[in-house]
Amino acid sequence: MKAKSHPFDAHHARYDAWFARHDAAYHSELLAVRAALPWQGLGLEIGVGTGRFAAPLGVKVGIDPSMAMLAYAVKRGILAIQAIGETLPFKNAVFDFVLMVTTICFVTDAQKMLVETRRVLKPGAPLVIGFVDRESRLGKVYLDHKAENVFYRDATFYSASEVKNLLKDVGFDRQIWVQTLSSPLDQTQEIEALREGYGSGGFVVVSATR
Repeated sequence: MKAKSHPFDAHHARYDAWFARHDAAYHSELLAVRAALPWQGLGLEIGVGTGRFAAPLGVKVGIDPSMAMLAYAVKRGILAIQAIGETLPFKNAVFDFVLMVTTICFVTDAQKMLVETRRVLKPGAPLVIGFVDRESRLGKVYLDHKAENVFYRDATFYSASEVKNLLKDVGFDRQIWVQTLSSPLDQTQEIEALREGYGSGGFVVVSATR
């Protein structure tokens, strides 16, 4: 199964620099994800990228198809493995939680990735997904400029309701949603507090269990 990793291999430095350029948005996202994650246990991030989320959030293991991105994650202390979300190189029921941040839009088969995630999670352990809601103000900006963006031109953006249904289809029926980033990135100058639910925030996070 082919992964959409070429833009990240070619533009890894540009990707990693985004977080410094958009510091307030990045920390708003971090806070929203932190609120949904357990405080302890062995965690996996699928699509760990350069480790910008896994490292500060204490997620010990990360997978990604891009070796260039994984090199950054290793430097940030992550046990980094080259792999794709649809075929995870782990035994059944080994992780206390799994995290995905802006990963679901890049995978070839989102449902297969979720099934694999369910397999490697311990019973009752949460899957935490953070992503840009296609129907939000921020999501519409991304869609309007999708063709111009080296990272997002091949991405598939999802709405919160679509992700909600994808999760239910593979057995993640219990879901808690939070949201942040109510304004476009160029207008986000301060860290924004998270809010419950979805519908007004551009970046949404769901904690789902079965």
